[in-house]
Amino acid sequence: MMKSSLIGINLIFILLVLFIPNLVSAESKTFIKEYTYQASEADSKLSSRVIALEQVKRLLLEELGTYLESHTEVVNFQLTKDQITALTAGIVQTKIIKEKWDGERYWMQAKIEADPNEVAKSVDSLRKDRQSTKELEDIRKKASELTREVEKLRKELKVVKTDQNKIARYNEAIRELSATDWFEKGKVFIISRNFSEAINAMTNAIQLDPKNEWAYLNRGLAYRGLNAYQESLNDYNKVIEMDIDVIVEIPAYCGRASVYEALGKYQNAIDDMTKVIERNPKDPINYVQRGRLYKKSGNNQEAENDFNKAFALTPKSADANLSLAFAYLELGNYEQAINSCDKTIALDPKNIWAYYLRGYSYDKLGNTDRAIKEYDRTIELDPNNSTAYHGRGNIFRKLGYYERALIEYNKGIIINPRDIHLMCDIARLYALKNDSIKACEWLRESIENGYKELELIRKDSDFRNIKDAPCFRVIIKK
Repeated sequence: MMKSSLIGINLIFILLVLFIPNLVSAESKTFIKEYTYQASEADSKLSSRVIALEQVKRLLLEELGTYLESHTEVVNFQLTKDQITALTAGIVQTKIIKEKWDGERYWMQAKIEADPNEVAKSVDSLRKDRQSTKELEDIRKKASELTREVEKLRKELKVVKTDQNKIARYNEAIRELSATDWFEKGKVFIISRNFSEAINAMTNAIQLDPKNEWAYLNRGLAYRGLNAYQESLNDYNKVIEMDIDVIVEIPAYCGRASVYEALGKYQNAIDDMTKVIERNPKDPINYVQRGRLYKKSGNNQEAENDFNKAFALTPKSADANLSLAFAYLELGNYEQAINSCDKTIALDPKNIWAYYLRGYSYDKLGNTDRAIKEYDRTIELDPNNSTAYHGRGNIFRKLGYYERALIEYNKGIIINPRDIHLMCDIARLYALKNDSIKACEWLRESIENGYKELELIRKDSDFRNIKDAPCFRVIIKK
């Protein structure tokens, strides 16, 4: 995973959102806590519930963090307890089991259920993404500050019960505290690639706290994930207009650049990445991203200049080399991508994404034997890497070994059951086997999970044998 907070949105999708594992498994552990909140005269049922939820969630996250430190490799990550708590809040969901309100006390029982070893792996991935780490730390810190402020106001209102300013601020603080919970829920949905639910959660956070810049930023990311480009642009524009801090402004420009790129507006994207570089001229990955855009716009000389600047800034950076590898791969320069992967691995021998990208590049060059070896190494380093199984499955499918391909695909879909691209390749496999019923089933599954490119699939030669099937036509019309 990349260490920079300023890498392109496409890279964030590939190296973070898509590959953090499903956290409920056969090895899952359940943590249960309860909390009773004694309401004051300033409280309503709603405010009591918000406070009780924050307190029970804090207890759960602290217990999970203590367990992770004692039983997993989190102890080697050199993180504080507060950092572990903040990161896990963006990885696992707190689920309410029971709750009760009698007019004076709000009692709540809640749980967190997850595989601690998988949570530890996710923490390891997330801690290397400085932007997400900053977001989650800020939100958890804000929740703690709001909790203290609510308690202070609560005590003051016992003495001065009719102070309208304090009452207004108390209610506002409650709304902001509830917004932090919605934000953390939304972050979990983003990481698990459930963009629709992420949008709902972030929208709730924004409605409760319209100044929450992180919520706009993440909702923009979620809209981008659903190819809702105008909505995504609106949110990124909002963050930029807020002009709060460069640490928020930079990812907003990066996100907006990715939307412009998707729309084919390369000059707009280049302009945004230029703004990013002006604000942070020492980050090589920003030059890589702008170089990609120059290349796509046909300006090869400027692209090469930016790639050279990236190398000149950090010639020994594994992250910069991996980012270059991705850029070259996306542009179809597979030999250069392999060269950059080689340099990444020389600097970081356990970098799973360098092995994966090198395997993908070898596959594109027709060297399937070497590609399989690279995917094997990826899986050896990370047995839950669904993309490596996906890659191996694609190779076996193209070689005509359909049953072996299906085995690999099934391994991948078990790990990442929401992988819509994998669903489509499973459908492709069944189409090649002339099994139109199962092909349609998997295409239908991909639609239900948000796939937006069925017209492209329909034109693919692999689907010729089923494109006239009634069920396929129904799917395409849908």
